[in-house]
Amino acid sequence: MPTRRQFLLSSLAAGASQAPGSAPRLRIAQIGTHHAHAAGKIASLLALEDLYEVVGLADIEPSAAAVYAGLKCLEVDALLALPDLQAVTVETALTLSCEMALKAIRAGKHVHLDKPGATSLEAFREMRLEAEKRGLIVQMGYMLRHNPAFELLFRAVREDWLGEITEIDAMMGKLADAGTRKKIGELPGGGMFELGCHMIDAVLTILGRPAKVHAFSTPTQADGVKDNQLAVLEYAKATVTLRCNHADPFGGPRRRFQVTGTKGSMELQPMEAGSFVLRLSQARDGYRKGEQTMKVNVPKDRYVGEFITLAKCLRSEMKFPWTAAHDIAVFETVLAATGG
Repeated sequence: MPTRRQFLLSSLAAGASQAPGSAPRLRIAQIGTHHAHAAGKIASLLALEDLYEVVGLADIEPSAAAVYAGLKCLEVDALLALPDLQAVTVETALTLSCEMALKAIRAGKHVHLDKPGATSLEAFREMRLEAEKRGLIVQMGYMLRHNPAFELLFRAVREDWLGEITEIDAMMGKLADAGTRKKIGELPGGGMFELGCHMIDAVLTILGRPAKVHAFSTPTQADGVKDNQLAVLEYAKATVTLRCNHADPFGGPRRRFQVTGTKGSMELQPMEAGSFVLRLSQARDGYRKGEQTMKVNVPKDRYVGEFITLAKCLRSEMKFPWTAAHDIAVFETVLAATGG
């Protein structure tokens, strides 16, 4: 019988790459503009005009960004009461995001919730289980899920190109300005909580829940902000090391995700660029035995893939792969990886 992780990987493969078929546009709205991805998400939805009709915005934290010009602004309750509204994106400050997601779920709406989704495990678990009980989708905003190079990596794992996974090594960093340092300093787990969660979601997609998690923090400044962190995840036959460094002036180009198994390895660097080195003990599906450096096309809009997937799921063209159990396990691991 396939494991939950195998089902997740196969579901991802079934839904990858193709846009939904022709059907009426889906009515969607956004709650909040405070999240770092908020303007990008609404821009992506507006660009996907054949799939979505953006019908309103609940602007909890006022924003002057030009992308919001012309959108109908409403209170949250009025927005959730809009006729035939099917889904909302929740892009508030983290302190409000889980509350707003739960409110939308109780109003019968599917939710796209930006990462990491909450500050409290109890609140996050309640929200995810409530959605599952009601048969509603909660799509977490983990953008690596829909990156073409990561889709290939997940396929390589699923189809046993790499054999049994023995190690994963990954890093996400950037040079945080004063405003960013203030924001991550207010979070329970600092930079790893806010940024490193992307890596943790990908790791659990590949390996599932870890047996143990060890967290280390070495702040670079006297303010004590967790800006330089390491997490080690233990599995029965694998070890995972994750670094998150917000004091790295070359954090962007150094972002990487490397997976090694008993039959091969795959290294993605920079993490989102589509560039990778694939090493195989035997040729697989057009990829030759030995080492090859490759590049796949990555959309300029990093959020298009997730909203295409959401549309396909809302139209019942594919089964949504990400269960409440997966998302809760990710959140638990994120907390443990930050020392929380």
